[in-house]
Order: sequence, then structure tokens, then C-alpha cells
Amino acid sequence: MRNPYLTGYFPLLSIIMFSLALSLRTEIELIAILKNAGIYDGMLEFFSDTGIKLSLLALLMVVYFMVFAALKLIADTINEVTLLLFSRDHEGESLKLIRKGAIVYFAGGIAALASFFSFTGIGSIFLITTIVYFIYFVYKISPKLTAAGLIGTVFFQVILWSTLVLGIIYIAVKVYNSLIASLPI
Repeated sequence: MRNPYLTGYFPLLSIIMFSLALSLRTEIELIAILKNAGIYDGMLEFFSDTGIKLSLLALLMVVYFMVFAALKLIADTINEVTLLLFSRDHEGESLKLIRKGAIVYFAGGIAALASFFSFTGIGSIFLITTIVYFIYFVYKISPKLTAAGLIGTVFFQVILWSTLVLGIIYIAVKVYNSLIASLPI
């Protein structure tokens, strides 16, 4: 007997693993910054070393978990809008086909945990995992697409994600520039 819901918890585990990997790396960097600034010694007067590290880890886990959960929500919405616009499948079979793609992110989460000593490594693993999932997504839904639908699917996904990422980068640069310009130098 085969259970179709066996991999239903993989997205949650993937989010937890990527969040934990980034949280661990960020915690290491943050503690080094606090020690260099001399703040860490002052914090040790009120909290234990373990308490500080666990508090930072919990806080960072919550922040990264929210970011990855929001990305998953956005990705699921974009995937379903893509299927709505370009797929000939009106029964929802394509959604069942792409569910197993969560295994890709699960494997990526395991790899990210193994490389938590490098932001570049974690980012590269996330990027490679996303590309592999995109290829899997297109491969699995391609029987339900026409040639124009396949091209539309690829362009729709690439344009939407590019716009989202570039928009966030633009906003971050604008905020950074306004902060730098407001400093009294």
C-alpha cells in the first residue's frame, strides 16, 4: 500500500533546514560582531553564554522561517497561476505530478545544513535547488502544455521571479542609500 501523503511534510522540513542553516551561520557572524564591538561581554553579565546563543538562534530561526514560508507561498501561487494560464489540464492532475518536487528542496535543505559554514554555499545550494525544481516542474507539466504554453510557462516564471528579486534589490539599495545620506558626516 502506497500513501500519497508520505512527502507532505517535506516542504516544512525543507523550510526548517534552510532556516536552521542560515540561522547558524548568521549567529556565528553576529556573535563575532558583538564580541568585536565589546557588547558581548556586557550581555554575559545578564545572560549565560548558552542563553545568548540559544536566544539568537531562536530569533534568527523565526525570521528566516517567515522569509522562506513567504517564498513558498509566493512560489505556490505563481506555479498555480502558471498552470491556470498555460496548462490544458482542467482536472488538477498537474498539481499531483509536481508534488513530489518537494523532495528536491528536502535534499537541498540537507545539503544546506551540511554547508552552514558558508553563506555562499547555502545561497548556491538554494539557487541550484531552485533551478533543479524549476526544471522538474517544467518537465512534469510539459505533457499538459502546448508548445506555446511551454514557452509561456518558462517566460512567465522567469519574468515574475526576476521582477520580484530585482524589485527587492532596488528597494534595499534605495533604503541603504537614504540611510547613508542621512548620516551626519
